[in-house]
Amino acid sequence: MRDPDSEDLSGLIGAGSAVFETGPEAAGARLDLWLTQKLGADFSRSRVQALVRQGAVAVAGAPATDPGRKLKAGETVEVILPAPTPAEPEGEDIPLDILYEDSELIVVNKPPGLVVHPGAGNWTGTLVNALIHHCGDSLSGIGGVKRPGIVHRLDKDTSGVMVVAKTDRAHRALSEAFADHGRSGELERAYVALVWGAPERSSGVIDVPLGRAADRVRRAAVPKDRADARHAVTRYAVLERFGAKPDNRATAALLECRLETGRTHQIRVHMAHIGHPVIGDPDYGQAFRTKANRLPEPLRSMAKDFPRQALHAQLLAFSHPVTGEMMRFEALMPHDMTELVDAFRHSDLHKS
Repeated sequence: MRDPDSEDLSGLIGAGSAVFETGPEAAGARLDLWLTQKLGADFSRSRVQALVRQGAVAVAGAPATDPGRKLKAGETVEVILPAPTPAEPEGEDIPLDILYEDSELIVVNKPPGLVVHPGAGNWTGTLVNALIHHCGDSLSGIGGVKRPGIVHRLDKDTSGVMVVAKTDRAHRALSEAFADHGRSGELERAYVALVWGAPERSSGVIDVPLGRAADRVRRAAVPKDRADARHAVTRYAVLERFGAKPDNRATAALLECRLETGRTHQIRVHMAHIGHPVIGDPDYGQAFRTKANRLPEPLRSMAKDFPRQALHAQLLAFSHPVTGEMMRFEALMPHDMTELVDAFRHSDLHKS
């Protein structure tokens, strides 16, 4: 008999079985809730419910396919733990910049241009394909499938630090941390953004709800009473101003942006909303592209031809999902963004 109260069940994940005896406290309890507590952090309630419906659970020697079945004291509950099925996306040998890795998670510095997850138009060549190839059998299975657990995303053309779960328990804990948006103090995210112009204040808070734009792919700042409005807060600090005039107006600025929420395109939409869109942003900065015409060469060509939003996830700190240790990772801006920032820094913008 195996009891997770006294024995580590990690060796059963992916194969084997577990057998439990119900005590007096189990009388009247739902099978799925009781079993989720017994199996521990490696098994979510939805995964346990799936196992029950698949016929992988027996109570008192008979198959139990109803997750809501009421238990009695003194019953035997047996669970068959199937091996994780292969991931649907295939692994691909794509280079990864790995900042950290252990049996529970992996932290990478995502380059610009790399899509995170397979989808329409990008079924191969993604970060998930790369992780499946790299991690191999060290993926114990997310929801019963050998795949990496994506708990947050970066846009295709945004670079920087990402953490990815390798086990169910890491996926659950990290997902909860990101859903909490760091209010518990166990998550910190900071980006650097090169924007047109510069906010008048050296720091500030943008508290503006986001919703879907007309094309349903982009996002937009919307009134808080709109049905699809989602709370969104970004804190920013001006790190450097470029080409500041005597009236304190700047041609561009390098900002640090910290997220209190994690909405799609949040920083990009918020920066555009306050009149300082991210340079190179093809979705929210098009109206500012003519600003590059006022720049001196070679900066003018560099800014006009910059192929992506100049946005980089520089810092990610979180509590390790198993050990509880606070972990902190930083990644320098990639070469293309560093080169553009340096060009602004060293150009004589007062002559433009």
